[in-house]
Amino acid sequence: METKAAAQHGIDLGPLQPLMDETEVSEVMVVGPDRVYVETRGTLFLTQVRFSSELALRQLIDRVVGAVGRRIDEQTPVCDARLLDGSRVNATLPPASIDGPTLTIRKFARDRLQVADLVRIGTGTESLFGFLRACVLARANLLVSGGTGTGKTTLLNVLSGFVPEAERVVTIEDAAELQLHQDHVVRLESRPAGLDGTGRITIRDLVINSLRMRPDRIVVGECRGPEALDMLQSMNTGHDGSMTTLHANAPRDALSRLETLVLMAGMELPLKAIRQQVASAIDIIVQMTRLRDGSRRITSVVEVVGMEEDTITLQDVFRFRQGGVNEKGEIASAIEPTGLRPRIMDRLFENALEVPPEIRELFPDTRRQTAGW
Repeated sequence: METKAAAQHGIDLGPLQPLMDETEVSEVMVVGPDRVYVETRGTLFLTQVRFSSELALRQLIDRVVGAVGRRIDEQTPVCDARLLDGSRVNATLPPASIDGPTLTIRKFARDRLQVADLVRIGTGTESLFGFLRACVLARANLLVSGGTGTGKTTLLNVLSGFVPEAERVVTIEDAAELQLHQDHVVRLESRPAGLDGTGRITIRDLVINSLRMRPDRIVVGECRGPEALDMLQSMNTGHDGSMTTLHANAPRDALSRLETLVLMAGMELPLKAIRQQVASAIDIIVQMTRLRDGSRRITSVVEVVGMEEDTITLQDVFRFRQGGVNEKGEIASAIEPTGLRPRIMDRLFENALEVPPEIRELFPDTRRQTAGW
């Protein structure tokens, strides 16, 4: 009989099922039939779980991939998929993985994390999230940057939760993970080519199509190809308030990566023109970092100010400060306002949006002084 847990995942995961049921396990990583690792609280552990044979592992991979209409074989030995509960899956077969099949499952939180949860675990402060909430309500275009496993999708989920209920949101992902709870959400998912080489739907196809769907906001799970150009153009042509994530280790690196992705579109645009597109499209960059102790932190919030000659100018709004390590191996840290007034504050005040008191005190409404109020 299928277990309740298996029903939640949409498939019986065999020897991996107990690991998937462990609430503190965030990721399960299988390297061949004899090595199964898990990540718990940011640390990797080798478990005692084993598959009876390489064939048993391969059969599980086929079930997982097949359940969402994907395929994996020697001709297509790499595949991204998802479980019914939204957990992200990556599978590889030889010859891509030399030592046998691999299966990596990033568990999807059954209960979506809220701002209070991220504050409690130290990802950011209440004032920081209050500022970001006001930016979302002011329809700022947000880019969440970070390395693998830093919590970009989790943060994007939280930021998306600030979007007003009355708005129509179109989400675009390789494997649907986002958990938006608004009523009017359209979820789009890419698809690889079929056995006959046809039927492929790319992220770029979906971004272009979404512009014909009358979206109030477009949320792209991750920009990693030529769709970056279409995303920037949509941000610059009335679809403000959009969001996406990007793999990069620093805000400046994120801008460089965006330039590279735009060049992949094959439009042969001058570099200065690309930078002007980026500078006018992106308002706020939120940088996520995974620290040595495994904790995931927002390490900077940066405003894109504009262009100076050929360079995009940035201004730190919040900056991370790292301290020592306690007896538990935990790193003391804090993220605080830099004291530099972000330009977007004027938009927040013009829209009469709620701004955290400490931010309002630090960056008062200068319009009153200018107008002589």
